[in-house]
Amino acid sequence: MTKAMIIGAYGAMAQLVTARLLAETDLSLVLYLRNADRLARYADNDRVTLVDGSVLETDKLAQAMADVTVVYSNLGNGVHLAEQTASVLKAMHQAGQSRLIYISALGAHHEVPGKFGAWNEAIIAGELVGFRQTASLVAADDITYTEIRPAWLTNDALVDYEVTTLADGFKGTVVSRASVADFVVKVMQDPTTYQRVSVGLDQPGTDGDRPSGY
Repeated sequence: MTKAMIIGAYGAMAQLVTARLLAETDLSLVLYLRNADRLARYADNDRVTLVDGSVLETDKLAQAMADVTVVYSNLGNGVHLAEQTASVLKAMHQAGQSRLIYISALGAHHEVPGKFGAWNEAIIAGELVGFRQTASLVAADDITYTEIRPAWLTNDALVDYEVTTLADGFKGTVVSRASVADFVVKVMQDPTTYQRVSVGLDQPGTDGDRPSGY
């Protein structure tokens, strides 16, 4: 049995990942989050360690990840993401960790084409600055990372997605949280995949000028 860490473990996607890892794998989990009592349902699970802390508490974060094999960062607020990710990277180096999977955003590399790209840029311009700073920060580090750039997220239970690279550009406009969680679970199960790459995730057939409903 090996151990994985989920940072920002109360996030909707993180909770989907946690539930699937506990149901489908033998991984033990370190769930790191503010107000850990929000996940009190896992307090008696012998495969789960709950750690209450801020991601900016670097030393505490490093101690919590001391014996994990992969770190999944579900921090999603682009405005503060670069500062938070800098703390994650510092903690990983302190703890001797090298494998990071993290959530970014479409547009973090100016890769979204056409009218949808322009619309996305206008809607989340403030957050994209942080996502772009984070992407540069992580790529310049020597850790082994997987950057995940989901399309606009839905709560659809359907798992249906395609994976694109930066060379492909971005396709589609939406993707379900369940689909992103599926991808995360697969990479956490086999961390030798998607190493030092940035991937886009979208639901096939959802191309357009903006996501449905906007």
